[in-house]
Amino acid sequence: MSGVWLNCVTLFLIFWLCQTVNVRAAEDLPQRDFDPGNSLFSVASKAVSPSAVLPFQIESWTVPLPPVDNDPTRLESLNDIRLCEFDFLEELPAPFEPVENQSHPGRGPPILKDSFENIYDLSGERPIAEPLFRYFAYPPAGFTGSSSVVPSESQESAHFVPMEDRWRIGVPIWDRYGRDHPRLDDYPQAPGNIFNPYTQNLLKEDFPLIGQNSFFNLNVASRTIANFRQVPTPTTPFESTPTPGEEDFFGNPNGFFFLQFYTLAFELNHGDKTFKPNDWRIKVAPVINTNYLEVYELGVVSPDVAAGTRRSRGFATLEEWFLEAKLADLSPDYDFMSVRAGSQPFTSDFRGFIFSDLNRAVRLFGTRLSNRDQFNLILFDQREKDTNSFLNSFDPRGQTIFIANYFRQDFIWPGHTVQASFHFDNDQASLKYDKNGNLVRPDPVGLATPHEVNAAYFGLATDGHINELNITSAMYYVTGHDTLNPQALQPVNISAYSGALELSYSPDWIRYRASAFYASGDNNINDNIATGFDAIIDNPQFAGGEFSFWQRQSIKLLGTNLKNFNSLLPDLRASNKFQSQANFLNPGIRLFNLGMDFELTQRTRLISNCNFLYFDTTAVLQSFVFQDNIPTSIGTDLSLGVESRPLLNNNWIFRAGISGLLPGDGFQALYGPITGQVPNLFAAFTDLELAF
Repeated sequence: MSGVWLNCVTLFLIFWLCQTVNVRAAEDLPQRDFDPGNSLFSVASKAVSPSAVLPFQIESWTVPLPPVDNDPTRLESLNDIRLCEFDFLEELPAPFEPVENQSHPGRGPPILKDSFENIYDLSGERPIAEPLFRYFAYPPAGFTGSSSVVPSESQESAHFVPMEDRWRIGVPIWDRYGRDHPRLDDYPQAPGNIFNPYTQNLLKEDFPLIGQNSFFNLNVASRTIANFRQVPTPTTPFESTPTPGEEDFFGNPNGFFFLQFYTLAFELNHGDKTFKPNDWRIKVAPVINTNYLEVYELGVVSPDVAAGTRRSRGFATLEEWFLEAKLADLSPDYDFMSVRAGSQPFTSDFRGFIFSDLNRAVRLFGTRLSNRDQFNLILFDQREKDTNSFLNSFDPRGQTIFIANYFRQDFIWPGHTVQASFHFDNDQASLKYDKNGNLVRPDPVGLATPHEVNAAYFGLATDGHINELNITSAMYYVTGHDTLNPQALQPVNISAYSGALELSYSPDWIRYRASAFYASGDNNINDNIATGFDAIIDNPQFAGGEFSFWQRQSIKLLGTNLKNFNSLLPDLRASNKFQSQANFLNPGIRLFNLGMDFELTQRTRLISNCNFLYFDTTAVLQSFVFQDNIPTSIGTDLSLGVESRPLLNNNWIFRAGISGLLPGDGFQALYGPITGQVPNLFAAFTDLELAF
């Protein structure tokens, strides 16, 4: 035991002796001038960067110092022996001034510039004050713009560096793979600029414009649609025709339609940009449109045959504008309730079967149960649409629409969402001619007298997956009253229904789809019950959607349309579904679909569809065209489309499609010539969206 104590005493004496020698050696070192522009320090200076390995000269040899912590009251040598220690510290005034980041102008907050004047007494005495922590601000990735946060406090201690603009705290620039940030790769820490909306950008809500919580979003978009189509086109043999000697009721089916939209949207919002919803939003989006139509028959571009076969129009409007404000937080889990007033987009169900439009409305919406449930209450006061661009005007439409829906996620199965909804459409009696001179309210058939339509829709829809099976379904029942249906020549009560089901399976890069859609038709035009199903303003993304010939094209029949564009329903409404009234005296439809989607690359998808189309009943059609024994077969709709996102985002989207209709017996009976058959009909389109 005595030997242990002897060893301990010996070690203590050796340690005390070495400590005394080292301190005296340090005091004898020559003092060196301090240059804040380089990393050479004298032992007495001791202002060492915490992330650097700094050398200093001791007579004829150099000792590299290891990284040290942020405590400037210590300086450790390589063998971890303390050389000296301050006895006291004095508080310093603010030692820095904001300066522009010269290496990356316009990116990142100011760099803190240290001031070391009067910090050290260079006469050889030990330091009299604490040097401040030297802070270098790396720029954040992307384009940050200038900070509007005015510093409210200055640095007073080396232990704390004020950085009030929390959004512009940067990280070192990093080329992870050594490939100089290739443009089309998903690359970390990519430097950006004001013209790049894909990296972080002040103009795309990634950095606050005002203070810490107010963000700005600028959206500039161009959409170009070109559509070549072959559809049955009536001739005008008793007035004038561009083809002398033409006897058939339907003439040249060819036509070309072109649409160009330019959108400039401004949005200012206030929030935290995390889980917390916006406190308020303001959005304004003017739109400019030009459109062109060319056909080969007279009386199409206008009822006046003197207008020729070509039409060019332009229209500009304030399409989207609204003010949104959060009314209350409903739970600690970021559930909320907000209100939005103004012209705004809204789709009432998963696939747009009943209502999908952008118009003037007041909307109350929010979430419950940690965002598991969502709800909407919205009241539309419809504005009149421009006939050729389908954009909103500021003229009242005389139509009020109320919609309420409630979503529940993870219903029975995880990833499966159910929605219950209610729609009410009050379409008042009015007389309206569109800008081309066509009567759109009331429908120009039968007794063309203004009438009012009141219809209430009750619906249940689902969307999501059950294990590996993707499923979408919808069921709707509509009831109400039409004060004077033009075809029935009397008031009618409405009672109709529809249903849709889509099943799909995606084992790998191919998705297999099968779907069915049903809308009831009216089988007795003479009673006072209208059982043909019609929507308010539909735009269904179903059974091929915009790539389908049947859904995309508008097909005329006498003074009205057999069906309107972007619709599955053969509802016999006037030439523009935005301006016409719902008609519940129609033949209905039965549709069966098979399709396959191919993910060819991460950027390109191929969509193929085959639709088998049938009228539910043809009693209304037989009365409408004064023709007996019209079969129910419409035909087979074949389509092939491609969708590409070259930049892996929505800033550049290109769609193109070709489709055709192989007419069935019912279609032949409606549009067949005096001799022969209706030829197969063909259509093609391109759609290019560019956005910033």
